[in-house]
Amino acid sequence: MSASFLNSRRLMALFPILEWLKTYTRQDSHDDLFAGTITAILLVPQGIAYALLAGLPPQLGLYASILPPAIYALMGTSRTLSVGPVSIAAIMIAGALSAPEISALGNPMQNALLLSAESGLIMLAMSLLRLGGLVNFISHPVLAGFTSGAALLIIGSQLPQLLGLKPPDCVLDLACYSSYFSSINTATLIISTASISVLIFFGKPITVLLKKTGASVSLVTAISKCGPLLTVIIATLVVNQLNLSAQHVAIVGNVPAGLPELSLAFVDGHKAHLLLPYAAFIALIAYVESVAIAKVTANLRGQKIVPNQELIALGFANLSAAISGGMPVAGGFSRTMVNFSAGARSQMAMLIAAALLGLAIIFFSPWFTDIPKSALAAIILVAVIRLVRVKHIFHTWAYDRADGIAEVVTLLGVLILGIEEGIALGIVLTIASHLRKSSHPHIAIVGRVPETEHFRNIKRHSVETWHHLLLVRIDENLSFANISYIEDYLETELRRRPDTRHIILIFTSVSDIDTTALEALELFNKSVLATGRTLNISEAKGPVLDKLQKTDFIEQLKPGKVFFRTEDAVKELG
Repeated sequence: MSASFLNSRRLMALFPILEWLKTYTRQDSHDDLFAGTITAILLVPQGIAYALLAGLPPQLGLYASILPPAIYALMGTSRTLSVGPVSIAAIMIAGALSAPEISALGNPMQNALLLSAESGLIMLAMSLLRLGGLVNFISHPVLAGFTSGAALLIIGSQLPQLLGLKPPDCVLDLACYSSYFSSINTATLIISTASISVLIFFGKPITVLLKKTGASVSLVTAISKCGPLLTVIIATLVVNQLNLSAQHVAIVGNVPAGLPELSLAFVDGHKAHLLLPYAAFIALIAYVESVAIAKVTANLRGQKIVPNQELIALGFANLSAAISGGMPVAGGFSRTMVNFSAGARSQMAMLIAAALLGLAIIFFSPWFTDIPKSALAAIILVAVIRLVRVKHIFHTWAYDRADGIAEVVTLLGVLILGIEEGIALGIVLTIASHLRKSSHPHIAIVGRVPETEHFRNIKRHSVETWHHLLLVRIDENLSFANISYIEDYLETELRRRPDTRHIILIFTSVSDIDTTALEALELFNKSVLATGRTLNISEAKGPVLDKLQKTDFIEQLKPGKVFFRTEDAVKELG
């Protein structure tokens, strides 16, 4: 295999765009142009809204929507993932910047850029360590609980903007709250209510209405996704024409015109050290959320996501965000689904969207000044309220109580303790639950189904049993974590069944026996032999037998035996 061929393969692995460009067609370009234009419509209001949600100037959200998605388009393995500012990361950034030790540093813009850079570097370090599979260590219930909790925090943080109030200083003081809510800005409330109404109408109602008229799918998609932009345009015109800013309606204010300058001036070793723990959590959640979203759209089209390459792509995307003056980025669910629904065939759609946003910043920045913050808060509210999945909690609880508890605890932890603490608590609880399940494996006393060679749980089926045989199926690997539980179970059953002469351990579900478990089996076998009984094994897998044959355990079993089938053991010992 030639060196040039290997280099070509490595280059295409690092830049997947080179692979799909080889089969790119004119029809693909038409689809991507349409999808990119529709997605660009979302980028302006979402970029500004999520920057404000994070407590940052609006341009940091806009800048994060230009170079980072372009970098991801070159290196990402998802054809439709839309990378940029996202609500969950924004609320995590807000939490990090408001932490006492971080806010004391001053200059939140610099701190946000450091978070972007550190998040990117952490992702690249994870890719070097081949930690792409780390996504599997956060269970779905924990992720769902975290998402619901973070969404509730986001909704709570936007209520003052929707009502025209400053964040409250009240703490469990009803009189204070009464006075606080009495100062609601009427003009702001009207804009918020109207904005939410427009956004809701441009959701399902207008889609249903357009479909009834026989409109094409592309037209329905184009019109239904214009809600956020139309909301911003109408609200901005109203504020501008009626001079509502003079009536204390909060507006975005000046947004610098032109593209950002690339710079490393934000680098500060002392600040970076303090921000590192927050950056690590942002990197982890950004990666998990992005891969989860990417897999959804990839599965719908039979495409493949390479988790480790996603770490590289997202890592460089966040580094580019820092260098170009943007906040941390990740894959956004709403933008990705818009991009996918609009018919995007490749990341060319996001390159087009980023280019259109760049043109908007260059030529139309003055138009952003009078955008009311309440309209942006309405966009955030409508976007994240669907992330509060109460029904999912009940479904999880009904299916698996331990997972349900983990989901509820994660949600409450996020609300009460904070985002980082909440998800850490959920992960710890999930691991603890898994360890508990592993240490208490399912064990069944089995018998033979009449006129067959199948053996099933005596508590679930009508089966044949033998008073002098104890057939035990262990449905878990044998390890230091569970061998004591298994021993106690067997000893209890032997006391309950004094006539037992032969114990048969059925290993159909056992794939490994560690050293601690083996030593415990040896001791148990000695105690069994001392009472005149025998210990036998049936249906052990090849890898398990290979390990046992490296010891003298099989010799120690005698007169007990290792049987190929449980039926053979019953015939010989019965």
